[in-house]
This record gives sequence, C-alpha cells and structure tokens, in this order.
Amino acid sequence: MSMNIAVIDCGTNTFHLIIAGISEGSFKILYRKNLAVKLGEGGISNNKIARAAFGRGIDALKEFAADMKQFIIEKQLCYATEAIRRAANGKDFVEEAKKQSGITLEIIDGLREAELIYSGVSHAVPFGKEKVLIMDIGGGSTEFVIAGNGKMLWRKSFPLGAALLLDMFKPSDPIHEVQEKIITEHINSVLFPLTEALKQYGPVNTLVGSAGSFDTFLDLCLHCFHKIKANTTWWPLDSEEYFDVHQILLTSTLQQRLEMPGMIAMRADMIVVASMLLHYVIHKHNMNKLLVSAYALKEGMLYFAMNK
Repeated sequence: MSMNIAVIDCGTNTFHLIIAGISEGSFKILYRKNLAVKLGEGGISNNKIARAAFGRGIDALKEFAADMKQFIIEKQLCYATEAIRRAANGKDFVEEAKKQSGITLEIIDGLREAELIYSGVSHAVPFGKEKVLIMDIGGGSTEFVIAGNGKMLWRKSFPLGAALLLDMFKPSDPIHEVQEKIITEHINSVLFPLTEALKQYGPVNTLVGSAGSFDTFLDLCLHCFHKIKANTTWWPLDSEEYFDVHQILLTSTLQQRLEMPGMIAMRADMIVVASMLLHYVIHKHNMNKLLVSAYALKEGMLYFAMNK
C-alpha cells in the first residue's frame, strides 16, 4: 500500500514542508519547500510573536496549503516548536493558521521535539553501539539527546536557540570579547543538566549535529578548505577546520559573513552565537569526533508518520 504524507515543521527561523510518497516502509521525497519566516524576530525573548513575524508565519502556511493542493495527501503532521510554544500569543497563531490556511498545528513540547530529532538522526547516521550526543541548534531552543545501543538514554530541550540568544544579548558587530564571555557564562549555567547527564551516561566523545546551523558549519568548512560534499545522509566535520572557521566567525562583521561562500543569508546574523554554543559543548565535554546528519526533526516526523 502506498500513500502520500505531508509534514510541516514550524521552527523559530524556518518553516519546512515535505511531501513524501510512502511505500513498503520507505519514502521518496516528492516535494520540499523551506521558507525563512524568522518567527522569533522582535519578540522571542519577551515570549511573544511580533506582529510582522506573525504575519510572515501565516503567509508561509497559506503558501504551504496551496502547495499541498497539487498532491493527493492521505496524512498530515504539522508541528509547532519553541517560538510558538513559548509565546503568550502562540495559541492565537495556531487558531489564525487554521482559520486562514486550513492547517491544524500541534504544539509539541521540548521532549517530544528531541525524540523526533533522534528519530530523524538515527535513520541518517549509523551509530552502531557507540554512545553519541545529538545536538540540534534551533532558533528558539537547542535539543540534546544522549543515545547508545540503538535507543535514547536521555533527552532534554534547553532555551538556548540562536535567535533567542541574539535577541537576549544583542551582541555588537563583530561581537566583543566581554559579550562573548557573558554569553558563554549564560550557556554554561543553563546547560548544567547536560553536564550531569553526561557524567551519568558517559563517556561520550562523539557529537552529531542536525538541522540548519550544522549544515552551515559544514558548508563553510567545505568552502574554506576546498572540499566537496558527498551525496550521503551524514558527513564528518573536521574539528580543527571547524575551530578555524569559528575564529573567523567571531571576528567577522555581518556583511563579511554574508559574503562568505557557504553562508545562507538568513543565518548570517545568528551563526556567531550558534557557533559559540557548539564550541562550548565541544570543549566542555571533550567531543573529539564531529558528525553532521542530513536528517533532523522534519525527517523524524516523517518516520513517525510512517511507523504510525
């Protein structure tokens, strides 16, 4: 039996639509669209979706609804994450989305989000029995999963998204050393539960990154060191090459980042704080092997829909 499934992931920075044909336990992507909505812009640190961002989000869902009419779709999964779940007007957004686009959004909590991220990553990266730390840097939150022996051992979502950090601390351009220290101290205090979990479930020395920020880190490294991206579902990220790129990001202006080969314009303002977060985790927890997964939350949603 074959069927078409649509999944919509309403993230803090980007809204994603995937339409896939499902047959005999496998899927084929029929249509994919990503829209840079920046739902957290102008209000995420105040727990509100700003008026302009609210409008962009509704317009994106109306566009997705029009796209889906081109296909016969038997099942839909439409999830909303941190920006919507933390916003005082998040439920208003869900109601308006239903009214204007016909799309019913389900607001999921951080633990569910981490579980779906694990589902996507575990289908992309061959872990084997190795213990790994999965990290997904979003706009509103960052999810961590400790996995091993083919299962989740621990998972948690933290309010440490790149858009949130940017809105909270409003760093200069380029970022000043004092601001870098303040943000790092904040990251350290918030991630205390991760430190305790790694003590309990460790040792873990492999970090697997998923979603947009990690795609950008990889692309920046590939362009900087003149390498070609293989057509696979996961890639190694050389730690020394990443550290070099991290230092470049720390001293760069927004305009310089926009001109970097491999940089996506939507991420140019947030990539510095995202890199600070990754750099902290690598050094704090001695991660000596870095991998990047091609699959993340939206693919996890797809596998969940298939199995269900």
